[in-house]
Amino acid sequence: MKTAVIQIESKVDELLDVLDKDIEHLELSLIWLNELRSHVIKREDVSLSELLGNIKSEARDYSDNEIKRQSIRQELANSLGCKFEEMTLSNLATFLSEEKKSKVEEKRKQLRELALKLKNEHIGTMLLLSDCARFNRKLLNNIFDFKKTETVTYNSNGFTKRQADTNFVNLKF
Repeated sequence: MKTAVIQIESKVDELLDVLDKDIEHLELSLIWLNELRSHVIKREDVSLSELLGNIKSEARDYSDNEIKRQSIRQELANSLGCKFEEMTLSNLATFLSEEKKSKVEEKRKQLRELALKLKNEHIGTMLLLSDCARFNRKLLNNIFDFKKTETVTYNSNGFTKRQADTNFVNLKF
């Protein structure tokens, strides 16, 4: 019995380390979203490309942490005799000593707060990008006057006829 408790305690310590990495990743994601919005607004294409490359690279590295977290959850679920889906931080805390319970609860609280912040920042970023796309679409529609060119006609040779009567840009002052 005592060895089972020690094994669970060591797995909880491993889980706390993994949760620390989760917290770091969420904090980093918040920074990335701010940088992404900044680069889009300032039209810094090179910096935006670098940022996206860094995000992809970090995502590959972070997947190892996710796998480790799921593995620890499975081991804890097996040790405590419950289903994997039931092995949440709240349920885990009920099996722990007060010291470990408070650490798990603290991590759970941090993760919830960061996840909520990330959700709000993500929505803000999506709205910005959506507005940029809408603005660009309207701008292109006005420049190219797509309403006139919605229908395409072909001549007998299979070629389209260009509309010579529309201006790309008005050069009048």
